[in-house]
Amino acid sequence: MVSINGRVVRELGTLVNPGDVVEVSGERVAPAAQLTYLLLNKPPGVVTTMHDPQGRRTVAELVAGGPRVVPVGRLDYATGGVLLLTDDGELAHRLLHPRFGVDKTYRAAIAGRLSAEDIRRLNEGIALDGFTAAGAKVRVVAVQRDRSVVDVTIHEGRNRQVRRMFDALGHPVLALTRTRFGPLELGGLPAGAVRPLTAQELAALEVHRRPQAQAPRTKPT
Repeated sequence: MVSINGRVVRELGTLVNPGDVVEVSGERVAPAAQLTYLLLNKPPGVVTTMHDPQGRRTVAELVAGGPRVVPVGRLDYATGGVLLLTDDGELAHRLLHPRFGVDKTYRAAIAGRLSAEDIRRLNEGIALDGFTAAGAKVRVVAVQRDRSVVDVTIHEGRNRQVRRMFDALGHPVLALTRTRFGPLELGGLPAGAVRPLTAQELAALEVHRRPQAQAPRTKPT
């Protein structure tokens, strides 16, 4: 039933070399693709592209030496935190598709203090230049005299969306870190460090391959 390069295999343990043509019952077969999934803690001051014409540091430099992967979505130049890189184009497309609404949680240091009205507007959605941001989940972490730290969870991914939301309220963002992307959490991964996804994380991402039902959103940290 099995042949290699047209010759029937009759010995157990026969090796298959790169480039060999393997057929089973007359149909050609190939090994499953070995896909790569990496979690990077992108530092601020790094561009989320594989090449930058301005010569700035890119995420490609932080994952150099391994398989060719690309970032799933973007974090702006001044924002750090969770960034998934992979060569799995199908999964990347689904994670970025608006239909699935993958939750993203950010920890933001902002100027001033949020009022109850500010939080209500964030919860209900804020009209920005060109679009209205969908409602966000907000949790105040700490409050000081002239600044606050808040966690905000959104399921859109517009350009600089979190910064624009707080700008619209008169509380510009002083520092921003994405702590969660779907089921992937930053945890204790140092800035600039990268690691492969765990089996549990990969299993959690697999739900986004389902073509029919919308994937469930994760709870904010």
